[in-house]
Amino acid sequence: MTGVVAREAKKPQPPKRVPVRTCVACRTSGGKRGLLRIVRLSDGASVELDPTGKRNGRGAYVCPTDECVAMALKRKALERSLKLTKPISPETAELLHRAVQPAVAETLSEWTGGASPPPKIMPI
Repeated sequence: MTGVVAREAKKPQPPKRVPVRTCVACRTSGGKRGLLRIVRLSDGASVELDPTGKRNGRGAYVCPTDECVAMALKRKALERSLKLTKPISPETAELLHRAVQPAVAETLSEWTGGASPPPKIMPI
């Protein structure tokens, strides 16, 4: 005996699944990490942005573009998806529009490979 132990060949692991979510405004599907999650909190009336994607509460996803956020607010798609009894306040709508700006800058940085800083995005 030579003391060599035969090993089983390792099976290749299947690729990890990426959760797919749909934007409530434009209805395009995308990866969970590429969309913004808005959450209705347990009190049933307040809405917050969920950057981690792990907060408790009913959630809705929107593309990180100003057009999709505006369309979701105009068509009341967020209120419908979150099953809100009151419309979203103008203050919360403004916060959502402001939250889109860093998300777009981060996406541009990922597209360019982080080689150069993303261009500054000015609100319209």
